[in-house]
Amino acid sequence: MIFLIKVENEIKITIAEDETNPFLLDHFTAVGKEYTATTDSLEVIGEIPQDLNGIYIRNGHNQVHEPMGVYHTFDGDGMLHAVHFENGKATYRNRFVRTTGFLAEQAAQKSLWPGMLEPHLNTRQGWGSMRSMKDNAGTDVIAHAGKLLATMSQCSEANRLDPITLDMADTDSWNATIAPDGICSHFKVDNATGELMFFNFSEQYPYMHYGVVGPDNELKHYIPIDLPGVRWPHDLGITTNYSILHDLPFIFDPELLAKGERKVTFFDDMPARFGIIPRHGTDKDIKWFEAKPCFILHLSNCYESGDKVIMEGCVTFNPRKPAVGKQGADAIDKMKNQFDKGETRYRMYRWIFNMKTGETKEEFLDDEITEFPAVNNEYVAKKYPYSYNSLFDMNIAWWLSGLKKYDLQENTTQEYYYGEGRGGSEAHLALRDNAVEEDDGYLITLVTDMKENRSECVILDAKDITQGPVARIILPHRIPIGAHACWVEADRIKGERV
Repeated sequence: MIFLIKVENEIKITIAEDETNPFLLDHFTAVGKEYTATTDSLEVIGEIPQDLNGIYIRNGHNQVHEPMGVYHTFDGDGMLHAVHFENGKATYRNRFVRTTGFLAEQAAQKSLWPGMLEPHLNTRQGWGSMRSMKDNAGTDVIAHAGKLLATMSQCSEANRLDPITLDMADTDSWNATIAPDGICSHFKVDNATGELMFFNFSEQYPYMHYGVVGPDNELKHYIPIDLPGVRWPHDLGITTNYSILHDLPFIFDPELLAKGERKVTFFDDMPARFGIIPRHGTDKDIKWFEAKPCFILHLSNCYESGDKVIMEGCVTFNPRKPAVGKQGADAIDKMKNQFDKGETRYRMYRWIFNMKTGETKEEFLDDEITEFPAVNNEYVAKKYPYSYNSLFDMNIAWWLSGLKKYDLQENTTQEYYYGEGRGGSEAHLALRDNAVEEDDGYLITLVTDMKENRSECVILDAKDITQGPVARIILPHRIPIGAHACWVEADRIKGERV
């Protein structure tokens, strides 16, 4: 079907013209138009592969209204950008995630909830672990049971959307069961079983829950996890038989929290703890392992090898986070410090947990700063050879400057940089039709070009990313920078395979 670029809807952006917060300007500048456009009406540089079929979806924060209090880049309204590939052509769509909070603020035409930095400004019940901010659903997105699930890092409702149209779908039947704690990014889907594993956390006892949703989108398992206090985890790992929960020493200072003050502190004398639980186990079945004090944002993958469970991902031993509470004049500087990868130095790391002896071994896999690791969906929870990570420009906040492919079996790497003034998103592997090897496919990402004032969907050959793009699809508008994305295989668009 051939049609011109179509503006489906336009949301009025009410950010003040004299706004000075840099996380609302330049490459963070919000867009209000929602498009549908095909490659019959979009410029394509190169040729879209005929054997590329499925959907790449990227989430991101796209703030609509002038914020209440100091704005943090994780506060913005969630917007999905999707590129649906089929038979050598593609369709681009972008849509706001129309959460309950988004709709309420649309009716009011202003912000009704504060962000994560100043939760004390709230005047109504909110969402998230502090239950004070809006459910913006702007952090993560993964496909499961024929729908997309969009959430925020501070835990939110299970916001489900149609993977093709990006229209909001019916709320999960289990959404009320897990309320008010909700579901936290980053949940994991095991393609082999069709199960989704998730966790949440809050400031109320028991501080964390763990759950499993079946391929039929029914909640199969949901249990409390006994933790010693309030925590702020970000990710979890899964293997064929286990899930790995994180209890890390980057937390609100408990003495200050008891007084109503929230100060995120890295306790470098407190060991990191990792709870390995059978996929459908209970709190009593968890085996806890201690490791060096650290913080983890994102894992690449986890798997089992004999009596050992291996977890790999990006670690920092020097985490940063701005204070939560009444903000001073240095609030923006503290936020910039949080995103200074040159200081936090997230690098690829391996933890080896011996399920028989209780011993933990750990080691660096690389000394280069990388983050947002992604693996082939078919190898999630299994031993895998490749991790696809993002590289950074240390001089620009939140700027993904390129990609690094790790071959963890051969201990080799490849790198590709987007170019000056070009920043990318989390890249995901899309296997070719009838692929026979783990990297027999394409890496897909969205790139924002500040020099050309446009954004593109970039397609790379996953076997050799150094050769540059196979194709570039020029989008109808320049989109704000974002990170997390997912790939939905053509045969999983309507539901899980099992």
